[in-house]
Amino acid sequence: MVSLAKSYCDNPDEAAAPEGGGSFAEYAMISIHGLRIFLDETYEMIIDRLEVMPPILEIIGLEPDDLPHPSTVNKWLDRIVMQVWRVLLRHSAQLHDPSPHVAVDATYYERSPASKHYCDRTNYRVQTVEATKLVDTETQAILDVHCTTTREGSDADVCAQLARRYAGELQTLAADRGYDSQSLRETLRDMGIRPLVKHRVFAPYDHAHNARIEDELYNQRSMTETVNSSVKRSYGSAVRAREWYREFREIVLMCMVYNIKQYVTA
Repeated sequence: MVSLAKSYCDNPDEAAAPEGGGSFAEYAMISIHGLRIFLDETYEMIIDRLEVMPPILEIIGLEPDDLPHPSTVNKWLDRIVMQVWRVLLRHSAQLHDPSPHVAVDATYYERSPASKHYCDRTNYRVQTVEATKLVDTETQAILDVHCTTTREGSDADVCAQLARRYAGELQTLAADRGYDSQSLRETLRDMGIRPLVKHRVFAPYDHAHNARIEDELYNQRSMTETVNSSVKRSYGSAVRAREWYREFREIVLMCMVYNIKQYVTA
């Protein structure tokens, strides 16, 4: 995590706490957030645990006296914008040397329970966040993720958006019948990607279309279900943040930490 964060930052040689704890380098805060997700801890508990983890502090470049206040760590989740987390997610996927064969599937994360007063004050009504993940079927690395609470747009539109970011790098994209859309197939072909999406059977020729799909590649779409299950079992099936944009960042963080863990334990 520290290495990836430093590869993104403009000044990787900057001290983690350049003013003795008064301010912090971006890579240090990114690393603390990654560790928080990995250990599934609150902001308060991750700082308490870091106080007794000298080897980890040394890697980050911090001293026990330099540790930020939990509220500072919390505020940094707002300061590090989504584009940064997406770049880091892509870098973490590149650790695996991904193949040109991917699959797409969606899963849901529960939003942590909030008080009735908070729900009324903020119009907090949606109880789940939908996360659609683009997964490399050979390495099981998460290449990208799309999050939403509004349910606006079709699954096919989301799939096309994710694939477009990797146009030129992919050969095939597998998905279940929920992504059955002729416009999606045409969009993928225009990008040079072969769609592996079974047709709903309305006529005899639909059987013929499905028979042309290579079973070995198509069946690998189940890897997305395996990845979704692994991420939830390791880092939880709920997001703790209240604001939707912070929830999205938490999910991207989970995916990035998952990629790193898979890489270092391979």
